[in-house]
Amino acid sequence: MSPDREMNARTIHSVDPATGAALPPVPCTSLNELEASVARARAAAGAWATTDFEARADALRSFGESLAAPDVLEEIASTMTAEMGKPLEQARGELRSVAPRMEGLIDRARQACVDEVSTEGGLEVTVQWRPMGVAAVIAPWNYPVSTPNNLIVSALLTGNSIVFKPSEVTPRTGARYHDLLRAQLPAGVCELVQGEGDIGAALVASEVDIIAFTGSVSTGQRIMKAAADRMCRLVLELGGKDPMIVMRGADLHAAAGHAVRESVRNSGQVCVAVERVFVDEAVHDEFMAIVREEVAKVTVGDPRTEGVTMGPMSSDAQRRLVLEHLDDARARGGVFVQEPKTWDPGYFLSPAVVTGVTEDMRLAREETFGPVVAVSTFRDVEDALGRANASVYGLGASVWGGDGDDPEGVADRVNAGMVGINRGLSAAAGAPWVGWKQSGLGYTRSVAGMRTFLQPRTKTRKIEG
Repeated sequence: MSPDREMNARTIHSVDPATGAALPPVPCTSLNELEASVARARAAAGAWATTDFEARADALRSFGESLAAPDVLEEIASTMTAEMGKPLEQARGELRSVAPRMEGLIDRARQACVDEVSTEGGLEVTVQWRPMGVAAVIAPWNYPVSTPNNLIVSALLTGNSIVFKPSEVTPRTGARYHDLLRAQLPAGVCELVQGEGDIGAALVASEVDIIAFTGSVSTGQRIMKAAADRMCRLVLELGGKDPMIVMRGADLHAAAGHAVRESVRNSGQVCVAVERVFVDEAVHDEFMAIVREEVAKVTVGDPRTEGVTMGPMSSDAQRRLVLEHLDDARARGGVFVQEPKTWDPGYFLSPAVVTGVTEDMRLAREETFGPVVAVSTFRDVEDALGRANASVYGLGASVWGGDGDDPEGVADRVNAGMVGINRGLSAAAGAPWVGWKQSGLGYTRSVAGMRTFLQPRTKTRKIEG
């Protein structure tokens, strides 16, 4: 357990990562209370499953509207900033994204819930899609509203009740989100539990029907092992080590801007952050000159201050991990174009820019989850593809190049669930949010993703005549 966040049997204690000031303690859920929450969700599941879809959709629309109310949005954004250090305007942006995305989620859930009828050889087969029952949603701290919201809304729209566990880093943000959601739903349909890993483990072991988790690979692996005894369905979004391939015909200003922006956004604490930049050696120097210009535009400071684009790391432990990766790179010959700086109070770490990254460095192999632009060169794209794909992760990637570089063809050969071409990745237009390899299991947001929270049943009858 990190020294800046401790938990006894009943209370979570944490600090503001920008100031080191103690935040109000949050009571933890006891094991008996957790069992009672799961039981209430189970008792409410049947009636919610048979509630008309449009009524479920209306309840979620009302929730989105309540979250968008200016005073509520400002309150939760301020809480989020205090708990995990995200710049206040970015916290507001995360909250503002919920309501506009609601109709898309509703449309996809509506399609997913419709029975499908087909005929063959004198038989009519109906495939019915029915709720799983009770969904456990275990949330991360880096996007403590938007990430669990996608899972929670998907589960609720498809007729499941939920038990929601926020991260122990952002318990107050999670609790306020839950208060607004619960107000729009029948009793028991949306339950909340609070605590650290022991409560998460107890929730995984409880009588839920599906577990939706976002977090580290190591925790995801433990969840898989624990869920195996009950053959419980899982949706896991885990770590990433996203590569970015920049070919010689790329728009270097656009590519360098993306590399910096997506390496330091949210202090680099993003599952789809750019963690590895592979640049054609013919354009490396020009690319790095633009990277320096872009990094100079990043303003690190108090996340409540207007104009600040990057706040502190979420914890001292996370900052130490990033510094360990950088120390390893320095020891193995990495060239520091920009050295990181740290300062207190709080857990501040300015962006680092390292070139000459080699495959034996932790920066090339392990998820760093911090504000680092890590660059290496290649002579031919086969080399870049080989190194980009030589990872246990496969969440996102991007490929940058001109027509003569065939970026489409290169993108087709990247081993990742989501790939952007001359842009970042996106799950727009109903596409799934999905990771390959150790980056995840299952997917969300699309119609198929909605059906992760449903189970099919077939009914067959003979057609008369």
